[in-house]
Amino acid sequence: MTVTSTATAPTATGQSPAERAAALVPLLRENAARTENDRRVAQENIDALTEAGLFRITIPAVYGGEEVSIREFVEMSAQLARGCGSTAWVATLVNVCNWLVGLYPRQAQDEVFGADPNARVCGVLAPSATARAVEGGLVVTGRWGFASGCMHATWASLGIPVVDASGAQIDQGAALIPISDLTIEDTWHVAGMRGTASNTLVADEVFVPSHRILSVTQAVEGNYPVGDEAGALHRSALVPVLALVLAGPQVGMARAGQEIVAASLAKGRGISYTFFDKASEASLVQNQFAEAVQLIDTAELHLLRAADDIDAHAKAATQMDLTSRARARMDTGYVARRSREALDILLSVQGAGSFAEANALQRIWRDQETSSRHAIVNPAVSTELYGRALLGVAEQITPLI
Repeated sequence: MTVTSTATAPTATGQSPAERAAALVPLLRENAARTENDRRVAQENIDALTEAGLFRITIPAVYGGEEVSIREFVEMSAQLARGCGSTAWVATLVNVCNWLVGLYPRQAQDEVFGADPNARVCGVLAPSATARAVEGGLVVTGRWGFASGCMHATWASLGIPVVDASGAQIDQGAALIPISDLTIEDTWHVAGMRGTASNTLVADEVFVPSHRILSVTQAVEGNYPVGDEAGALHRSALVPVLALVLAGPQVGMARAGQEIVAASLAKGRGISYTFFDKASEASLVQNQFAEAVQLIDTAELHLLRAADDIDAHAKAATQMDLTSRARARMDTGYVARRSREALDILLSVQGAGSFAEANALQRIWRDQETSSRHAIVNPAVSTELYGRALLGVAEQITPLI
């Protein structure tokens, strides 16, 4: 079924990314069920995001991009998630992968954004591939699952082993490959975030020239090929950025739940099997609602603290130390945990009716339960690595800090 919306995308001039995103919330809410049922973001949403310039916020300014701060980035994604979790997730992943391209050598950037200023990039960091060294680059074969937004992307940045002529691995890299050189397998059949189209990308003997291979090992240490010519955004620390941007939609989905429950309570419904004719007058509801909102506020504060920390180091052109980077990972997991807790309380306030198919709250719950369990968001992992950093334990549990 085709849904026609009266909502229109605002012009970008004079508005922050978050303001432009907030203006699209009615449209995204209107198309949220269709996005889920179609298992891809509604094209109307993609067109509106494009018109509002919300796929260009992390593209280098030399190609006409905005190069916003990480704080502005996560504020935007949180606003989009108030309307549709899947749309916000796709916008987040495309923008962070567009940002990643800004770390590659200028020749690679020219091929992506110079050829198409509206290029959209998806990506998977895990090196689930094989590579063979040839003159001028590598020949890559592999499969990369969970490629969110691949149905709307023109390029992909994909994890690969970097090998020498003998076949020995000498580095871990990220290969920049046109979507036209890849096959998309329809594998994303899930309970939540159905609209992200996080399918599997497949490469079969694809040649990747050396200038389109980024050393992930060097990038984790803050050594980017783009060099000193980069602006502050593209001096930001790799892993803190890749992790934290996934927390923005968590806050936004929790806010969406808050708004749905507040609207329901405002209608004056009662509490079944009690003497309360208006649930909002019950202290138990007041207490639960206040606790949920406080948890969301706490999540947002941690989100913005981490973003400001990343931005401050990038602006000063200083490398975040290990503990600071670990704290950004910790903040990411903490945002996910507190947002999930808040939504769980809101579901209890709303009652069993929350799980009616007609109720948007159950979709938001499924979307958050799924997305907040992304491997790089995992609160248990981030808590342990932060604890090790705080206590000066040299051995870590992941190189992605």
